[in-house]
Amino acid sequence: MAETLALDVGGTKIAAGLVADDGTLSYATTRPTRGDQGAEVVWSVVAELIDDVQAHAESPVRAVGIGSAGPIDARAGTVSPVNIAGWRGFDLRDRVAAAVPGVPVRLGGDGLCMALAEHRFGAGRGTASMLGMVVSTGVGGGLVLDGAPFAGRTGNAGHVGHVVVDPDGQPCRCGGRGCVETIASGPAMVRWALAEGWTPEGPDADARALGKAAEAGDPVALRAFARGTRALAAMIASVTAVCDLDLVVIGGGVANSGALLFDPLRAALREYARLDFLAGLQVVPAELGGQAGLVGAGVLAGLG
Repeated sequence: MAETLALDVGGTKIAAGLVADDGTLSYATTRPTRGDQGAEVVWSVVAELIDDVQAHAESPVRAVGIGSAGPIDARAGTVSPVNIAGWRGFDLRDRVAAAVPGVPVRLGGDGLCMALAEHRFGAGRGTASMLGMVVSTGVGGGLVLDGAPFAGRTGNAGHVGHVVVDPDGQPCRCGGRGCVETIASGPAMVRWALAEGWTPEGPDADARALGKAAEAGDPVALRAFARGTRALAAMIASVTAVCDLDLVVIGGGVANSGALLFDPLRAALREYARLDFLAGLQVVPAELGGQAGLVGAGVLAGLG
């Protein structure tokens, strides 16, 4: 049975795999992005992964799906990830097409791919309209509206990490100010907690350590999570009001905190989402974990 070659390009790592029609991965592998070493070095990682995956395919792949950190330009096939400095207008789709000739290649944002995977095979099965989100080192997202992916004019619809929730807030790496990512991402919560006097018990001052401190009752860590979840709730309420969503699915490292994230988030949503048509909104954890990017890229490739 022919499979789809899927790529998931991020600032820290790049994943590649073979995706079947039922969303299963027969093979998957990852390598560091090496984003600080220039455009061609990052491309060499992608090229090596493509060769590796094709060597493990039992038959020629039928299509290629690419989910990339953004911004992207889906029409031109280029990507300019904020966290891969050397890739500005990088012609990723054409490079991949040349490496895997004779099959269709489709490019989408990594947030859209996550949303597609959860909609087809995960927590969003059977849902008409949903936002899929990743809350980790950044805040990303993608939209499925009326059962179909909504990529927007350039392919960047659903880029919810840059919804402004504090007009007078901190500068964001996107060039704006007060984006939800400046408050609710893992590194943002850690920075705030450290500035407020949190002292990690171990050598690592990261989101995992902050989560453990919050679970242990550390008051600063708990305030950091409360502050982050309120920002997320404000953003979710706004996006839901615009798009009339049924469901929000949240994955990523910070979302792995479980009740520590979801309980205060749902409580804050009850304050922000007061219109009648927002009352039925459900917010649930993602089901597919780290596989969602590759699975969603495979779904994207099968859309034609």
